[in-house]
Amino acid sequence: MDFTLTEEQEQLQRVVRELVENECPPELVRRVIEGEEQGDAVWKALCAMELPGLTVPEVNGGSAATMVELSLVLEQLGWAADPSPFLATTTQYLPLVRDCSSGAARDERLAAVCGGTTGAAVFALSGITATPEGDGWVLGGSARFVVDGDRADDLAVVADTGNGVGVFLVPGADATRERAAMVDASMHTGLVGLDGVRVPAGRAFFDNDAAIARAYDEAVVGWAATMVGAAQHVFDMAIDHIRNRKQFGVPIGSFQAIKHMAVDVYVNIERARALYQYAALAVAENDPRRAVASSLAKAAAGDAQRLAVQHGFQFFGALGYTWENNLHLYMRRAKAGDSFCGSAIEHRRFVAEAALADRTTGDVR
Repeated sequence: MDFTLTEEQEQLQRVVRELVENECPPELVRRVIEGEEQGDAVWKALCAMELPGLTVPEVNGGSAATMVELSLVLEQLGWAADPSPFLATTTQYLPLVRDCSSGAARDERLAAVCGGTTGAAVFALSGITATPEGDGWVLGGSARFVVDGDRADDLAVVADTGNGVGVFLVPGADATRERAAMVDASMHTGLVGLDGVRVPAGRAFFDNDAAIARAYDEAVVGWAATMVGAAQHVFDMAIDHIRNRKQFGVPIGSFQAIKHMAVDVYVNIERARALYQYAALAVAENDPRRAVASSLAKAAAGDAQRLAVQHGFQFFGALGYTWENNLHLYMRRAKAGDSFCGSAIEHRRFVAEAALADRTTGDVR
């Protein structure tokens, strides 16, 4: 595997950074948190750049890029605490549609994403059931904390049929939905109720266990990249502060203890960045180490955000705890990411179990 970014990939990073600096400044994130707007301008800007369709095949109107390019975009969006539905649409909903569905339903949904339609995924397999009825299916159950589940145009639902699992494509309006409070109020999460929702046979797909597992790995890598971006922003603010904040007539960044703490954060973020890029490449290549790689990335991202936030607030002191300080905007995104798709502890456990069982069969969760 070649870990060197191409010139095109580096250019993509720069373009997205410029976009979020212009379209998603801290002032906008604050307005979203305070309920004054939803961040629609950010989503429109991302659509104008055709980024939602980044990993959609060209025949369906997309760019046919890989998870590597998408993860680079997600890091920049995490850096800005992006309030748009981009993460849920591209790393959770889209992989299920692209890899698990087929026929007209697949073509329609993929083209819709390229056109600006948003989506969310319900992976809560243990709580969602599907029962055959007539020429279709009836869903049952509910799922909590579905990212963008309260506002997505469409849902991709992984449900237990009693004889395996299936993926069911459901219009968002058919479900009952309620927004759930989160530590990061710039994010949308929802309680999604599916009792009695009917799905026609043409929107129900089966025998896709491997594709569902791969889609979950994409979601895990997406969160890892997002968390690295948020941790990087916390670190950027901390570095700027210790360079300018003076005590005893010198910048506090000149103190050896502060230097050691800053280096620890830097190393942890760089490690997490390397691991999410490795995991993205493993997903793109469908490498058998894909699941272990994605878990390593999520665990490393969890460690990076924890240390970045801990030391970042120590550097700022009491100033870091004030509402006026933007530090908390990116701390919240980093912390929220750690709770979705498994925490750092859970992913380390999966890696350990895979290693103890058989290193060659750790590709399915």
